[in-house]
Amino acid sequence: MLKRSLASLALFSCLAGCASHDIDPRGYDRTGTASYYGARHHGKRTASGEAFNQHGLTAAHRNLPFGSRVLVTNLANRRSVVVRINDRGPHARSRLIDLSRAAAEKIGMVRSGTARVRVQGLSD
Repeated sequence: MLKRSLASLALFSCLAGCASHDIDPRGYDRTGTASYYGARHHGKRTASGEAFNQHGLTAAHRNLPFGSRVLVTNLANRRSVVVRINDRGPHARSRLIDLSRAAAEKIGMVRSGTARVRVQGLSD
């Protein structure tokens, strides 16, 4: 059972095009809805104290530590992006994570505004 799980995890990493990133199997792994924020917040301070950059690969999460890196995969098209948590949110209870506009573009969700995603914590 463990070998099958590890093999599936390895296959997913290759398919997602992220073989250079190590998914931490003991870490965070959730599925939910992602949204994004952009120009309206650009330049404003995030909860971590840094200025929000809509062109950066960052995200807001309710409780993951600032600086955490996560792999976000759009489940509709299997496109993935690695983002760094630097803000708190999303404020809509039905959402799991808020991505920067650049991150949303990478996984193809700008047009729809939201997407069903898998969020996996990465080891350092």
